[in-house]
Amino acid sequence: MTMVFSLAPEAEEPARETGRLLFAGPVDFVKGVTTMAALPPADRVEICFAGRSNVGKSSLINALTNRKNLARASNTPGRTQEINFFALGESRYLVDLPGYGFAEAPVAIVRKWQELLKSYLAGRQTLRRAFVLIDTRHGVKAVDDEIMSLLDRSAVTFQVVMTKADKVNQEIRDANIAQVKEALQKHPAAYPELIVTSSEKGLGIETLRAVIATLE
Repeated sequence: MTMVFSLAPEAEEPARETGRLLFAGPVDFVKGVTTMAALPPADRVEICFAGRSNVGKSSLINALTNRKNLARASNTPGRTQEINFFALGESRYLVDLPGYGFAEAPVAIVRKWQELLKSYLAGRQTLRRAFVLIDTRHGVKAVDDEIMSLLDRSAVTFQVVMTKADKVNQEIRDANIAQVKEALQKHPAAYPELIVTSSEKGLGIETLRAVIATLE
């Protein structure tokens, strides 16, 4: 059976307000971990952000939380070497995963990041959804397929968030969204709605906040 993938509709007012209130409250850095043993207690709903190096993950987290430097952006691919936990009020953890794919780091260190990533995704019972970030300029690449296959095997529902949508014209945007929808057909863990965003322009931010706020 073919899954139908569509663009997420704008959130309705109650969900939008729930999201606004959640992200208007406290958001605090908890810790960065490099081993499973160092993870904070699994006592609340977690959502995580995964994406290729330089896909705009830090910028998206900063835009969601309306804070300039909560997640440190860098022009150096692969700078994030830890799983970073942020407390969103008292009900959520936002989890920033290490960038995957190309990284300007020794091979052994990159391998260690990838193993930590796999262990976290497969073993965290409170993880409700992974948001896989795909650059609207490029669409799904082979390394994105790898992380999505890992999420399939880990039975973690993931939802694609298209980033940097303001960086391309409508024709390229539509073509790459179509390419992403096609690529998702082979991933059973994929949630059927894509969220198109621009951290600079604010596109899709309210919708993503609402989705995060209403996950249970």
